[in-house]
Amino acid sequence: MDSPTTATTASLALATEPPLTLKIGERLLPSRYFLAPLAGYTHLPLRTALRELGGMGLATTDLILAPQLLAGSRKSAHLLATNAQDNPLSVQIFGGQVEHLVRAAQYLEDQGFAGVDINMGCPMGKVNSQGGGARLLCDCDRAVQIVAAVVEAVSLPVTVKMRLGWDEENLTAPQLARDFEQVGVAAITVHGRTRQQGFHGRVNLEGIRQVVAAVEEIPIVGNGDVRSVADALRMREVTGCQAVAVGRGAMLDPWIFRKLDQHHRGAPLVDPTPDEQIAFLRRHFELLAERRGNYACVLFRKFAGWYGARLGIPEELEDRLRRMETIAEFEQIVAEARARHGERRTSMPTALVKTPNGPNAHW
Repeated sequence: MDSPTTATTASLALATEPPLTLKIGERLLPSRYFLAPLAGYTHLPLRTALRELGGMGLATTDLILAPQLLAGSRKSAHLLATNAQDNPLSVQIFGGQVEHLVRAAQYLEDQGFAGVDINMGCPMGKVNSQGGGARLLCDCDRAVQIVAAVVEAVSLPVTVKMRLGWDEENLTAPQLARDFEQVGVAAITVHGRTRQQGFHGRVNLEGIRQVVAAVEEIPIVGNGDVRSVADALRMREVTGCQAVAVGRGAMLDPWIFRKLDQHHRGAPLVDPTPDEQIAFLRRHFELLAERRGNYACVLFRKFAGWYGARLGIPEELEDRLRRMETIAEFEQIVAEARARHGERRTSMPTALVKTPNGPNAHW
């Protein structure tokens, strides 16, 4: 939990900063705090529920394989789903073939999307085996060629998300950021780990700072291990990045964007009440059920660990949330959760958003 004192201490260097709005290309974003794409989690229902809490500047879809997008696959259609309230939004694509990424970006522009993000940060083997994700960090010339082709093919702003490099011996992010800016990229998000690290170890803020120093004008968005207001402010203070993208931290505290907005307005940071927490649980599920019916119960199970710990409900009730099969069963669980909120004493949940296990080579 953040305290006003902690947040203020972490943000002394930001006291005279410009307004929270930020331009990426010709897009004017209402805040410098973004929702990062999180594979399997940041679907439209969650994005909508988070936006309703306030304070979010930009959201990006889960990464979509360019050939599947072009083929109109059912999976890509679900990932691409949006609505009028889901704005501002960028669509993240990945792939190893220039022509696929170019055509996918053109398709997105034709469909009226306002921004396209190229993924060069995902460490997963199934993504890297396609020649996309972090694999592109190993071939800077090819990475720049791909990005330049996409920038040339569309008029909407093209951004890139990447890691610091493949491993500690190959920290290519500063060089790539410099080259990407030269070919017209509008902004770059940098996750402060290498591909070899996966999601383990600490984020290297100095590495992000070096990427910021490598570019002349375009915004650099810092990403990684931001789970509180103080974390977000420290990321900006230490690295000099112009914005922060929050992934797992927004899962652990959906109110983080609202709190950041409160902080920058000089208002006290207000934690959600038990009723607000239950309301968010219900709203998230309702939005998912609107789209997927009873199958929402299956899709929602992965969120059970977070909600169980966040609400402090007994473990047996959390387990029922993980096993539910019908909307009616969800309603029963919510009614009991309201009555038993705070019964189990827990700290802020950590590591409840699953990440790959085992050696990176097996991902």
